[in-house]
Amino acid sequence: MSTSVLDRPAPAGPPTPPASADRTAPSGAGARLRRAARWIVRGRESDAAWVRPALLVLLVTAAVLYLWDLGASGWANSFYSAAVQAGSVNWEAFFYGSSDAGNSITVDKPPMSLWIMALSVRIFGLSSWSILVPEALMGVATVLVLYLTLRRKASPGIAILGGAILALTPVAALMFRFNNPDALLVLLMSLAAYFTVRGIESGRMRWIVWAGVTVGLGFLTKQLQAFLIVPPLTIAYLWASPARIAKRLLHLLAALGALVAAAGWWVAIVELVPPSMRPWIGGSQTNSFLELTFGYNGFGRLTGDETGSVTGGGGAVGGGVWGSTGILRLFENEIGGQITWLLPAALVLVIVGYVAVRRLPRISVQRAALTVFAGWMLVTAVAFSFMAGIFHAYYTVALAPAIAGVVAIGAGALWARRGHLAARIVMAALVLVTAGWAWVLLSEASTWLPALKVVVAIVAVVAAALLLLPPRGGRALSIATASAALVAALLAPTAYTLETVSTAHSGSIVTAGPALAGGMGGPGGRFGGARGGFGGAQGRGGQPPQGLGQQGLGQQGLAPAGGTGTGTAGGTGTTGGPTGGMGGGLLSSSTVSSALATALRTDSARYTWAAAAIGSNNAAGYQLATGLAVMPIGGFNGSDPSPTLAEFRALVAKGEIHWFIASGGVGGRANGGADVGSQIGSWVEQNFTATTVDGVTLYDLTARTGG
Repeated sequence: MSTSVLDRPAPAGPPTPPASADRTAPSGAGARLRRAARWIVRGRESDAAWVRPALLVLLVTAAVLYLWDLGASGWANSFYSAAVQAGSVNWEAFFYGSSDAGNSITVDKPPMSLWIMALSVRIFGLSSWSILVPEALMGVATVLVLYLTLRRKASPGIAILGGAILALTPVAALMFRFNNPDALLVLLMSLAAYFTVRGIESGRMRWIVWAGVTVGLGFLTKQLQAFLIVPPLTIAYLWASPARIAKRLLHLLAALGALVAAAGWWVAIVELVPPSMRPWIGGSQTNSFLELTFGYNGFGRLTGDETGSVTGGGGAVGGGVWGSTGILRLFENEIGGQITWLLPAALVLVIVGYVAVRRLPRISVQRAALTVFAGWMLVTAVAFSFMAGIFHAYYTVALAPAIAGVVAIGAGALWARRGHLAARIVMAALVLVTAGWAWVLLSEASTWLPALKVVVAIVAVVAAALLLLPPRGGRALSIATASAALVAALLAPTAYTLETVSTAHSGSIVTAGPALAGGMGGPGGRFGGARGGFGGAQGRGGQPPQGLGQQGLGQQGLAPAGGTGTGTAGGTGTTGGPTGGMGGGLLSSSTVSSALATALRTDSARYTWAAAAIGSNNAAGYQLATGLAVMPIGGFNGSDPSPTLAEFRALVAKGEIHWFIASGGVGGRANGGADVGSQIGSWVEQNFTATTVDGVTLYDLTARTGG
């Protein structure tokens, strides 16, 4: 059998000097640092001279992509930025992931990703850069981890290719420049894959235990989504580990224990602390993190039964507010341009990869790595395709390392066998299919770089013709062929990525690439972001998702500029005056004028909360503008029962809240949730006098007029 790049043993690491080495050689910490620096610059002694420079170029390129003009996105997702701000000034808010420093309610996720950003803010001060740079560095680290995973048994070229595919994936460029939990989740899942491959290679338990730890930390980042990688990791280790079957099972039990410990310590504390001594768990209706885990953020995402969400899902095979479900979901609408540029090829290359390694022994690390990446890709893709609850296009970033790994391994196997006509035909066909799918995706953004799809098609035809030629033309022809194939496959997603990097993104729902007619997201988030919305002040057209109705979404939501939108959830959304502050809404934060910020800061030291506003995003804008705690009534959707009307009245009676902000209301009984926002708003309106500051209505809760 021919030797392929997949069959090569992993080059050894830095050589250890023999015992008989010259004892006069430099020793101590300084010498070790010099050797480490030399290894960083040069790499392994057995590597070709180009390998380490190529890796450094890859990492620098990723860093530039993810850091370029990062501050343009402002607070990015203000929902999480406000929690970061709260955690940077209050350790209790830090631990629980509270939305406000007064610790009234948490965000609707565990706090792992917030901890890293909050520590950065504590060190460097509150700014867009101090929040977003850690996310960008996570992206660079993820590229490196994927490279190291592939490098265990594959050639340097395959590892570089996998890292490059990941770095140039549009949704990866989006989310590694954004402050959602997804960046950390993808890094942790990539580390879990790396540790599993290392464990299979060595047969040592410690590696698979570390995989369990990283998956557990992934749970503390985005709950059950982290567990999607567990089945492929388990199958790969159980099948390929060199240990005896009993020991393999023991190792996996140890990994499970590590997972439970890494994820469970925080959960145990939260569940054991009396509810009266901690903030409300955002996203839950019963103040329970377990309810949040298995309900709103768990099985509810699969079934669509998410109490308190903005609206219900679309059913197993039907359509709904979050789009139709089914096997083709990832290829439809704006989702396709996020992640699927190479997905058709990846599905074929899974089969190609297994054919290439079919004769290798059970303990083959090559087959195990392919199993990890292919299983990760398939399990996650199926889950995303059929989940009937809340689904956003940017979730697909979880597929990026898996697709990159599969494509790199499969393409390397084909290239190593290009002496066979069948391999050349498959390569040529995959290039043409990939270019054809790029044509479809680029056509959906018909006014954006219309000539690009023609260029991709021409290069693809040339590459396919070159790939069909027998590899007898020497090194120059091989380089030209490989280059043409890579350009044909990666030019379109690279252009999408560059468009993503050059555009500011903010709001709760964002997508990579250029704007698409009728999409749910886009640059700036066409569904609630700062630069676009459905009928908002700077809307880019499109229609609200099916089933959403005319729910008030505030400044960039469904209400026209200067008007009011009334929704099925019972909330109202208002925008401010033409030059004043603007109330936020369900998916966008408030715009706060200097006069309004000054009013909120007045005597703020006397109060636990400078103000209260309905909905987390609405409150976030005021909190970030002033640096003061603003209570988000009802949490993200405005439908969590926190606080109740009785609790709110008690806090007002104790003088703990200064202002109630009436603009940009959301809330009501959203999908079975509580309607505390409406109740509190009505009570405040009946008992306190309204005043207007730059178009925003405030109620001074220290000056009661009614009974």
